[in-house]
Amino acid sequence: MGVGGKEMKTVEKVQQVGAMVVAATFLGGNIVLSKVAANDGMPVSIMVAYRWIFATAFLGPIAIVVEWNKRPKMTWGVLLQSFLSALLGGSLFSNMFFKGVVLTSATFATAIYNLIPAMTFVVAVLLRMENMKLHKASGKAKVMGTIVCISGAMLLTFYRGQEVQIWSSKIDLFHLAHPHAQSAHAEGSSGSFALGATLTMISCFCYAVWIVLLARVSKNYPCHYSSTALMSFNGAIQSVVFALCVTRDEAEWKLGWNIRLFVVLFMGILGSGVVVILMTWCANKSGPLFVSIFNPLILVIVALASSLLLSETLHLGSVLGGFVIIIGLYVVLWGKSRDLKDVSSAVPQQVLPKTHSDIVQ
Repeated sequence: MGVGGKEMKTVEKVQQVGAMVVAATFLGGNIVLSKVAANDGMPVSIMVAYRWIFATAFLGPIAIVVEWNKRPKMTWGVLLQSFLSALLGGSLFSNMFFKGVVLTSATFATAIYNLIPAMTFVVAVLLRMENMKLHKASGKAKVMGTIVCISGAMLLTFYRGQEVQIWSSKIDLFHLAHPHAQSAHAEGSSGSFALGATLTMISCFCYAVWIVLLARVSKNYPCHYSSTALMSFNGAIQSVVFALCVTRDEAEWKLGWNIRLFVVLFMGILGSGVVVILMTWCANKSGPLFVSIFNPLILVIVALASSLLLSETLHLGSVLGGFVIIIGLYVVLWGKSRDLKDVSSAVPQQVLPKTHSDIVQ
């Protein structure tokens, strides 16, 4: 490869890193802003419904234009798989996860979010879709990384420790927008924290199941934008039905020129639509593992932003637990990278298919 080719390769890699930093920032913004909207009194169910509505409105036209002549025939099987994908990775995950953010803290929920790769490995083993391969270094790494992740989650949940001060002064976004109002959500009791932690854990387990099942969806319908837009559409329908069942006040659905409109537009267009495009592009260029290694960056962004903008108290247990989870995450990802290298070396003449099954949206 000539000098020009190397320079182009370097520029492309820098672009991919930049794209993933932007994607991580938007995903972190989803988590921080969801708590801002909840503090404003917006029900989580309605927030999630609007998120998927705006995500569908953004991704639908893009999917139609980009994959106009590429989409295979739609079947009832694909529709059913899309519905289940939307349930596990869309409406169910979003409602439980963001409710967990409200009841615990943005930093805590994001740290648990990093358990998803380890949970995915456990689900794949339980469903016999992956062998533990304890005789190989990759199998031992994935098992050890999963144990480390679980240990970090336990440390994060059961140990708080002393407060960690990052900023000399803080900004509360809610009180900035409503200087004379009182936040609708104060720091939760131990009971609400336990409920929030449970919801967050279950939501990430649902997401792990979704990632495992998504491999089949990607095989039957290998059009990333169209399948994601279809999933968003199903997720919007499911979320609206759920929101109507749990929230009967019609006034809660009204959006004015306020923080609620900004939050749902951000979550739907930037935090869902643009993120999917950036992650899909990076996964197609460098593979899903490249995308996964940026997950811990979301935790760093959320920890800094929530302590500065939400006046959340950061504890030593959160820092230590998050750090341990990140170590476990990278050990699991190292094991997965060794597996991919083994497969590619065993089938040197084949072009391995790239799916977005490991992308965390």
